[in-house]
Amino acid sequence: MKDVDETERNEAHRREMAALKEKQDAEVRSKTIERGVLLVHTGDGKGKSTAAFGLVLRAVGHGMRVCVLQFTKGKWATGEGKALSRLPEVEHHVVGEGFTWDTQDRAADMASARRGWELAKEKIEASRGPDPAFHLVVLDELNIVLRYGYLPTDEVVSYLRDRPAGLHLCITGRDAPEELVALADTVTEMRARKHAYEAGVKAQRGVEF
Repeated sequence: MKDVDETERNEAHRREMAALKEKQDAEVRSKTIERGVLLVHTGDGKGKSTAAFGLVLRAVGHGMRVCVLQFTKGKWATGEGKALSRLPEVEHHVVGEGFTWDTQDRAADMASARRGWELAKEKIEASRGPDPAFHLVVLDELNIVLRYGYLPTDEVVSYLRDRPAGLHLCITGRDAPEELVALADTVTEMRARKHAYEAGVKAQRGVEF
């Protein structure tokens, strides 16, 4: 009796999965648009930049060329910086002077944000046409720059609205402006449930930096 019940469960599961596969295959066939996408990683939880670096790794695995520009992170050595330097497909720039609470200099922060944004536009423009310089551009912590008003949100959003059609673009940082969220194709909000730091655990190499 037990063997019969198990056989019936297995067959019911097979039928259920077959129906699910048919539904999934039909849904995949219905998606026909192929173009670059704008992704935004935001929210108060850990993982926004980390997810972007995972995206970089995936793109490199497909032989794609990637540019990573990090705003606000400063000149300190990070695990991602060391790793990206080993990947010939990736061009990496740190365009910020450091976290805003470290610099304590609004004018300097605004100047470095402007330099970073002009460099970002240069890399994006180089990605137009049949032989793009990059297939993916990551603007890490750009949302923080916009949050503090170091760059005008309307200027950034207006420019990104006319980005190269085939370029994938990923923007990270908490408090993404609503105008950017509205423009984006894919928006993921990381939500904090708990963090080791709150329990007195210091930032860990290889996890936080």
